[in-house]
Amino acid sequence: MAIVNSVLELIGNTPILKLSKFDTGVCDLFIKMESENPGGSIKDRIAVTMIEAAEKEGNILPGGTIIEATAGNTGLGLGLVAAQKGYKLILVIPDKMSPDKIRHIRAMGVDVRLTRSDVQKGHPEYYQDYAKRLAAEIPNSYFIDQFSNPNNPLTHRISTGPEILRQMENDLDAMVIGVGSSGTVTGLGQFFNENHPKCEMIVADPEGSILAETINEGTTPEAGSWLVEGIGEDFMPPICDISLVKKAYAISDREAFQTQRDLLRREGIIAGSSTGTLLSAALRYCREQTEPKRVLTFACDTGNKYLNKSFNDSWLADQGLLERTNHGDLRDIIARPMDSGDMITVTSEDNLITTYKRMRMFDVSQLPVVDAGKIVGLIDESDILLGLFEDKDSFQIKVASVMVRNLETVAPDASIETIVELFKQDKVAIIADKDTFYGLITQIDLINHLRQTAT
Repeated sequence: MAIVNSVLELIGNTPILKLSKFDTGVCDLFIKMESENPGGSIKDRIAVTMIEAAEKEGNILPGGTIIEATAGNTGLGLGLVAAQKGYKLILVIPDKMSPDKIRHIRAMGVDVRLTRSDVQKGHPEYYQDYAKRLAAEIPNSYFIDQFSNPNNPLTHRISTGPEILRQMENDLDAMVIGVGSSGTVTGLGQFFNENHPKCEMIVADPEGSILAETINEGTTPEAGSWLVEGIGEDFMPPICDISLVKKAYAISDREAFQTQRDLLRREGIIAGSSTGTLLSAALRYCREQTEPKRVLTFACDTGNKYLNKSFNDSWLADQGLLERTNHGDLRDIIARPMDSGDMITVTSEDNLITTYKRMRMFDVSQLPVVDAGKIVGLIDESDILLGLFEDKDSFQIKVASVMVRNLETVAPDASIETIVELFKQDKVAIIADKDTFYGLITQIDLINHLRQTAT
């Protein structure tokens, strides 16, 4: 491989892998590894094109500020390019985005403004309206606006499309893609319609987005909500051209997250949640075919940005998306059951430094003390602080010396009202019987339970 002189030269020319561990019916299914771009996603491509076009058009001046509303990956791509070219960057990001993605963006020196993800276009906190307002207020700034920027689809029409056709040796029957800003579906749709019209364009859409029904039925439903990041819309972007799309599949969050994990387990590819949506739709399409076809989809971004979310069993449980045994009692409300391995504990024989490190590592302020499967105490930050106050060497003393032993446990078959009463008294809901400790129910666990049962 050649030596390059800039990270920007590493964008594009990503490999294509033929998948072999999934049931694809009579079809061959390929995945283009856009996760291999230096910023970790397909959005690196449009970041280069949009910024360089803005430079040529005089929309970005030296020392200027680029502003964008983004679900995350476009922000990473823009951060990468802006840093190389010496521009400031402000990103307005909905608050449902992965914390890892936000940390990555901030580590690049980007000014991140979090806004609400539960409001729609027209609301002042809607991320695109927020970004437009900033651009109007900040001197020497430019709202790059991927949703309306014609250079977004142009990227895929002049670069990604020819690259795919060349790699597939002019033999491709269908392509399964997602729609966020819609640059990919528009640009690739136009390129393949002109240069390889036999290739069917198929859209993968999260349930809750308006696009699948709009494409399949010609009607625009009211938007719902979804957890998959980066694709799905509550409005039709100005640059969106779905006229060349043959069919769309609506994919649930549950299916997308499971397929995302299946891709890692079976093929060794760690990709993001949008890839789970695309692959789910691609597998459905392949299995519906009666004649062999060569089908391509995308690993849109790397899954390393989602380790605290869709690759985290506890997070999935909090969202009601993890299949667990249903007991019909309070054990069903515990987000991190003791027998799942998700609960972080210490023993009474552990020392305070071990306890402190576990609290820091897992960002918790309280731990159950468990010996031989039974809960014998609780220890929190104040217990450690009081134990250390007189003598810093107390880090070596045993948990048993400072833990709270007077525990009030709740049997699994107790009522929800029982734990609500404990919360009113600022007590911890410890679910246990005389032989077994099942776990803790936190206030957020109960809120999640009530939210799930109300929908």
